[in-house]
Amino acid sequence: MKTPVSTYRLQIRPGFTLQEAAGLTEYLHRLGVDWVYLSPILTAEEGSDHGYDVTDPSSVDPSRGGEEGLAALSKAAHGLGLGVLADIVPNHMGVATPRQNAWWWNLLKEGRSSKYAEAFDVDWDFGGGKIRVPVLGSDDDLDQLTVADGELHYYDHRFPLADGTYSEGDDPREVHVRQHYELVGWRRADAELNYRRFFAVNSLAGVRVEVPWVFDESHQEIVRWFREGLVDGLRIDHPDGLADPEGYLARLREATGGAYLLVEKILEPGEKLPETFQCEGTTGYDALADVDRLFVDPAAEPFLDDLDARLRAEPEPADYQAMIHGTKRRIADGILRSEVLRLSRLVAETPALPRLEVADALAEIICWFPIYRTYLPYSQEVLEEVVHHAARHRPELKGVLDALLPLLTDTSGELARRFQQTSGMVMAKGVEDTAFFRYTRLGTLTEVGADPTEFAISTEVFHERMARRQAELPLSMTTLSTHDTKRSEDARARISVISESVPEWELFLGTVQERVTIPDGPLAALVWQAIAGAWPADRSRLQSYALKAAREAGNSTNWTDPDLDFERHVAAAVDSVFDDPEVEAALDNFVAELEPYGTSNSLSAKLIQLTMPGVPDVYQGTEFRDGSLTDPDNRRPVDFEARIAALAELDSGAKPEYTEEEAKLLVVSRALRLRRDHPELFGGYRPVQATGEAAGHVVAFDRGPEGRGVLTVATRLPKRLASDGGWRDTAIEIPVDSRDELTGTAYPAGPLQLGTLLEQYPVALLVPVD
Repeated sequence: MKTPVSTYRLQIRPGFTLQEAAGLTEYLHRLGVDWVYLSPILTAEEGSDHGYDVTDPSSVDPSRGGEEGLAALSKAAHGLGLGVLADIVPNHMGVATPRQNAWWWNLLKEGRSSKYAEAFDVDWDFGGGKIRVPVLGSDDDLDQLTVADGELHYYDHRFPLADGTYSEGDDPREVHVRQHYELVGWRRADAELNYRRFFAVNSLAGVRVEVPWVFDESHQEIVRWFREGLVDGLRIDHPDGLADPEGYLARLREATGGAYLLVEKILEPGEKLPETFQCEGTTGYDALADVDRLFVDPAAEPFLDDLDARLRAEPEPADYQAMIHGTKRRIADGILRSEVLRLSRLVAETPALPRLEVADALAEIICWFPIYRTYLPYSQEVLEEVVHHAARHRPELKGVLDALLPLLTDTSGELARRFQQTSGMVMAKGVEDTAFFRYTRLGTLTEVGADPTEFAISTEVFHERMARRQAELPLSMTTLSTHDTKRSEDARARISVISESVPEWELFLGTVQERVTIPDGPLAALVWQAIAGAWPADRSRLQSYALKAAREAGNSTNWTDPDLDFERHVAAAVDSVFDDPEVEAALDNFVAELEPYGTSNSLSAKLIQLTMPGVPDVYQGTEFRDGSLTDPDNRRPVDFEARIAALAELDSGAKPEYTEEEAKLLVVSRALRLRRDHPELFGGYRPVQATGEAAGHVVAFDRGPEGRGVLTVATRLPKRLASDGGWRDTAIEIPVDSRDELTGTAYPAGPLQLGTLLEQYPVALLVPVD
């Protein structure tokens, strides 16, 4: 199996095609990248920037460069020794525009008799033999239907007509009745939809890749990539939505000839991938959480809790477990109610198991789930404990819960299989997309894949986790920024300094709230932290983020019934940054307080991520400082020309000192080149202990198989370090004569003062001179 040493994620879209990516390979090679990592490239909904709404799995998207573009990229990458990792989407297809998706179009046209009735996950009986399509403004809009060009039209929406269902002059409403689908009001999707979706996205319909012919047809193009040597590995999006992730991975491994595979899977603290999964690991959210928490000051937790309580006008800070149970119930009883009701229909209704109580009990189980899903029989004990926990909290449902448990653990039954597909949906929407916008004491903590109740970790805990990663998942990806992160690595690095600056944070927040109030204290904290983390940023970016954050939180406004008056307050707060000199000055002063320490955190976190066990990924553009916020902000175009020029200047050695962006580029390029060119220096993991008064501010480890490899040294909690007098007598022991790859300075074996080693940068990358 060919495996990557590192990857670099590129967002392939109509505005940045595969051909353009091919032209970037020389730069990526010089940067030190080992594999190019591509976002989805199969044909997707026209105009899609992300590519996760695939409409034709049999072709590379022409708007992304097509088959020729993939061939060009593959040739360019392989010619330089780079591998190619491609992102694929097996769980669902895009159906927003039926005419663009031949599978969906045929399903709508022919209904249950369609070949593709087996491919899509439809509960036909619940729909009275029809598939419900939630596109109408309301059910009264059936009057707006017309028939033209042999199709049924609703404004810009076009749908097929079954053969023999229309004659000239027929009432379009009557024609609609004769079809294999029913157009319904979009609000009915929450409780009445009868096809599985990706989360609550009506335009992404679930696909049953567990059916052999569906796998074959939906993967024929992907298999061709491997047969022709175009692609070397795959990243599998959302495996938790699949009926049989283990079986899918086994089949994919075989179909690709044993290729390198990663799953986009969030592991909760302490959770491990099933040993039976044929993949090399995850896309690295778990690593991100571990790195971030090194840079959060544990001493700040009670003070930020106290502030959180005051912002909520409550005697206590937010109870996270109670919060996520509530947000998950909101989802299970709201936008994913149709999924819960589908589960309940799989349980035979009896006087002891009335349908609504069964639905209530199933939702309660899901909402207490501590992980995204089980993979029965793996983690069955988690399911059993959750059912008992739900019974303790809802004793009136105990009889129903007890009756459900054997059904939920019966792997031969549809309920157990479908329940596993559903629990992750509720977790994602209730936690990542709701609670993470409500639990706001420190934005660093509410990142994808993280448990925000783990406030900080010590270097000792970090070293334990890294040793385990080296032993168990050495080929799993590590990351700090992705297209899904709520805040970029550099925004979080600056926000983390708030844990060392609680009085300054309270003063700043109080000043801006008094000047232009966001009438939702926790949301105000979230928004102002994001602004400080992203600054400088333009108005439109910050307005888009603030509006999305407010609606995702769902406390004071939401997506379906927005409170426009509240949203005007939020918009006014963002505008004040640009229009109110007092607010602008307060922000500038606060950012200036954070900035030097945020830069230290940024360089330290990056060097740790690039040199720790695993396969490090660099998200496009983040070799410079990047203050992106949640999508689509983090998918903006990247100025690669500036990065190409900066790397050339860096390599020329013409400048004695570097800007913040150049310093990060230095760290990224030197670490990536070392990993690629000297893999023998990265075969183990050994913590390196510091001695002296500031020893707690050092993160150091040796990656050599016998403790004689690359030695990473990084600074943590830099603001407190500075206020306590700096490094003073703190030192580490280096085992052999070494050279710092970042400065070129040589050091003899023996004790080394950190004040000397870290005089120029907060990080060092030491390599044996022999």
